[in-house]
Amino acid sequence: MLKYILLDKRFLILLFFVNFFGTIYGYMWYGGQLSVTPDIFLIFVPDSPTASLFFTVFLLFFIFNRNVPYIEALALITLVKYGVWAVVMNILTLMIDGNIGWQGYMLIASHGAMAVQALLYTPYYKIRMRHIVVAAVWTLHNDVIDYVFGMMPVYSSLTKYMGEIGYFTFWLSIFCIFLAYQLTVGRNSKLNK
Repeated sequence: MLKYILLDKRFLILLFFVNFFGTIYGYMWYGGQLSVTPDIFLIFVPDSPTASLFFTVFLLFFIFNRNVPYIEALALITLVKYGVWAVVMNILTLMIDGNIGWQGYMLIASHGAMAVQALLYTPYYKIRMRHIVVAAVWTLHNDVIDYVFGMMPVYSSLTKYMGEIGYFTFWLSIFCIFLAYQLTVGRNSKLNK
């Protein structure tokens, strides 16, 4: 039943538009931070919308029965990473501030859904080791830009914990890269034995 839904063209088109408009909203959400970001770092600052953009591109091709493995690897790793990251950061903000408002809860729900959708489509990705390597370099490089050059997303009440958050984010990246490998390349090698 789930496979039927995931492959249904109407569902794929709906999912495409949800991600498309969510991506646009995400870039708008980063507007203030992007306006003060040096040009050289612009591509690396809006983490979640860029992850969502990767998945939107995957969906566009998948609707037409095409695969784009580099984009699939980027989508899988970054959607899970930033989906989990945003959920954790919003929960931490709630613990510290005692309130995150409706937008915080919306971010928890939408980012949780981002991670889930990336995982649901793993059987349909055509990812190989070279795709994982490129996506891993992008992901870890983005961590350096965020936590070495100070371009991480702004959560004002969490600012004093940036060292700990950077450490958590690095290991979250490693976990997501390993997970992506296991669910695609690792799974396929076991199936081919």
